[in-house]
Amino acid sequence: MQKNGNSSPVRVLVDAMGGDYGPQEAVKGAIEALDAGNDAGNDARNDARNDARNIEIILVGDQGPIEAELARYDMAGKPVTIVPSVGKIGDDEHPVHGLRHKPEASILVATRLLKAGKGDVLVSMGSTGASMASSVMVLGLMEGLERPCIGGPFLGLAPRTIMVDMGSNVDCRPALLLSFAALGAGFAKKFLGIKSPRIGLLSVGAEEAKGNRQVQESYHLFQQSHLNFVGNVEGMDFFTDKADVVVCDGFVGNILMKFTEGLGGVLGEYLKKRLGPAISGPGAGSIIADLWTEMNLPRKMGGPLFGVNGTVILGHGSSRSDGIAGAIDTGVRCVDLDLVGGMRQELAEIYESGALRVS
Repeated sequence: MQKNGNSSPVRVLVDAMGGDYGPQEAVKGAIEALDAGNDAGNDARNDARNDARNIEIILVGDQGPIEAELARYDMAGKPVTIVPSVGKIGDDEHPVHGLRHKPEASILVATRLLKAGKGDVLVSMGSTGASMASSVMVLGLMEGLERPCIGGPFLGLAPRTIMVDMGSNVDCRPALLLSFAALGAGFAKKFLGIKSPRIGLLSVGAEEAKGNRQVQESYHLFQQSHLNFVGNVEGMDFFTDKADVVVCDGFVGNILMKFTEGLGGVLGEYLKKRLGPAISGPGAGSIIADLWTEMNLPRKMGGPLFGVNGTVILGHGSSRSDGIAGAIDTGVRCVDLDLVGGMRQELAEIYESGALRVS
């Protein structure tokens, strides 16, 4: 792995206290990433996987519990260090309140390290709200951007189709959606190698006049931009290769993402009950497990926080070690490809086109 044109290791800051399973799965996932032992997955996960990694792991969290977990492994020669912090911000806490009253929480300490250049990428399975708030407060937003967003491939059955926003902004003006589209285009170019990503607006019909007021006003704004805008797309178009980047507000995006997660679990149980002996062979369990994986792609690779001045990878709180290792893979690739620089360039071109103005 090369970073900035040389062979220096990518320094991965891991919020070891984040997520439902605390330091146990975070440490295990970090070790798995160092050992480079992940099996190949679908196309998007293959893109994020690096067999010849050159990384260092910096675990940020409560020192005692992290040391206890590390003691379970043979750490000889492994580039792992611990940076102590105090506590974490839970999902049940208001992010801003938590950051104010827990200044030494793991996510804040890790974000400060990233800002100070002590790491190259931050990976967290903790509170999404706290991770976003910490990133905005410490790292700052890219020039002209009003809010960050979450995006990336979310469905393994369509691994080269990006959705943005996945849930960070439930109310969006058209100008905000256009800036998200630019960030999504930057991701598609850098991460998926798509030269001219096709941008679509998620709506209830393909015709220009379809959609609510937000979509209709956004349509005309998108037309004025430099983006390769292909018009409105519908839900089924995630599978029809009509667009590379599908744009919607976080309210719709989060519902859609969680719907597919739930559907994957239900379909697995349905197949077990209905097919029974027909899938009772040695490969049956893996088939159902693969189905669940395809319907829950972010759990296996995490996703970058778009629009902040640093590489931050967020993942599901319920992620186990393989998901954390996958998120580390994603983060290392984002650093290697200079994803942040690519997104900045796309935003700059939006403003140069006159479609948006820097406030």
